[in-house]
Amino acid sequence: MKNNAHERRDFGYNTAMTNWIDLLIIGVYLVGTTLFGCSFFFRKKGGDAANTFMTGGGRLPTWAIALSVFATHVSSISFLALPEGAFDKNWWGWINSITVPIATLVAAIWFVPFYRSATSVSAYSFLEKRFGAWARIYASACFLVMQSARSGIILLLLAILVNQLLGFSYESIIIVTGVATLVYSMMGGFSAVVWTDAIQSLILIGGTVVCVVCLLVFTPDLAGNLQDAWEAGKISLGSMDLSDWGSNTFWVLFFYGICINLQNFGVDQCYTQRYVAAKDGRAAVRTIWGSACLYVPVTLLFTVIGTLLWMYNHATGAVPAGTKAAEVFPWFIMHKLPTGVSGLLVAAIIAAAMSTVSTTLNSGSTVLLEDYWKRFFPSRASDRANMVFLRAMTVLLALVSIGIALAVVWVWGKDNKTVLGMWYMLQGVLSGGMLGLFLIGAFSRRTRPWHAVVATASGFLLLVWVVFGQKILPLPWPLHVNLSIVFATLAIVTVGFSLGALCGRSAKPVV
Repeated sequence: MKNNAHERRDFGYNTAMTNWIDLLIIGVYLVGTTLFGCSFFFRKKGGDAANTFMTGGGRLPTWAIALSVFATHVSSISFLALPEGAFDKNWWGWINSITVPIATLVAAIWFVPFYRSATSVSAYSFLEKRFGAWARIYASACFLVMQSARSGIILLLLAILVNQLLGFSYESIIIVTGVATLVYSMMGGFSAVVWTDAIQSLILIGGTVVCVVCLLVFTPDLAGNLQDAWEAGKISLGSMDLSDWGSNTFWVLFFYGICINLQNFGVDQCYTQRYVAAKDGRAAVRTIWGSACLYVPVTLLFTVIGTLLWMYNHATGAVPAGTKAAEVFPWFIMHKLPTGVSGLLVAAIIAAAMSTVSTTLNSGSTVLLEDYWKRFFPSRASDRANMVFLRAMTVLLALVSIGIALAVVWVWGKDNKTVLGMWYMLQGVLSGGMLGLFLIGAFSRRTRPWHAVVATASGFLLLVWVVFGQKILPLPWPLHVNLSIVFATLAIVTVGFSLGALCGRSAKPVV
């Protein structure tokens, strides 16, 4: 496909992957995944069709759901950001992964039993029982906006990378990938999402391992270059300075990771829906531990790829001068990997994006059904009407995600560093209050509805100040934007528990 200068970023040399074998691998993957996902539409279903669309009817194996959780956690953001960060700086990007086992332990002890005993598939229905309809609508709206934005950013980052590799326009990549994911998510429902996620996970892991092996083979004098990387600070988790809270130090990223992963495993419908879909509570626990045992080493491999790319370039000087850190991995895929392996890596990157987006579409349509359709129009919520609504909302959410990706292309341009920075900021703003609200709802006996309103407002205002307001009312020491979710969560919990202790009356705890 012919592109003009506005449509493509160029390294200063031919970037388009033209080998027909690589293109065939990518094409077979896209078509095969879509057809396989759609096949679930024609399979025999029993019982409540809407419930099967949302949870698979409790018939899916534990290992497949574990791979699906892993695939949801990994996206094209991870595939781009971790190698780039390790090549440019050090292993600071992997700190978030270190906190995953901690969040998994908390989820196994508290979150899984709680959601397994809930009467609704939605993660947010219990908030209405605790604090009223406003809390349920607030949390579910935060989820929908945050996940739609995330899906749009993922599609955009995929388009940036595939454009560099294949030469197709950003718009065509976003539309083709988004529509393919929409079609099988809408037709096959939760079962299609889980099984395609499982396949995509295996492709992603296989592609990552192959890339690491190739880099190990291609890099001369591994021992000597490893020593150079160590001395250059490339194999490091960053500064351990406890007095610096304005930079991406280890502790800033560690506390950010704790909060964001507790939020993922505790209040994110993309995860909690899989607790409900498991055959029983023990299977649900095995699911999240299985995903964690994959996520930590695979993201380490992403990080190692960045370090190996630095070692390879340090030894050979092969990367053209002026190539940005974000462009080194695509350059290596195009110019150094053997025929077929390049296609496998591109398919793995596409898999990372499609698996996350498909989960968002299914979980988002579930939230819209449970928290809006059934909540406000209960008399119309027949099984047939629910199925029509679920499929219609899947289409709507996909169009919103595609629209966000296209809007960012047209408005903000195509610099993936800018897009990544924008997403990290948005993630804190759009999701910061959810975890704190859940914690006071689940663990405080005395916090009443108006206490929760005050606490949530306090946390959200503090979050906005950390992200935007420090330029107007700065502290004597700066706070990094990644701390916004940390301070927002602490503020909501502190205010909620304090008001409950001072003004509330004891009630039965939820968890």
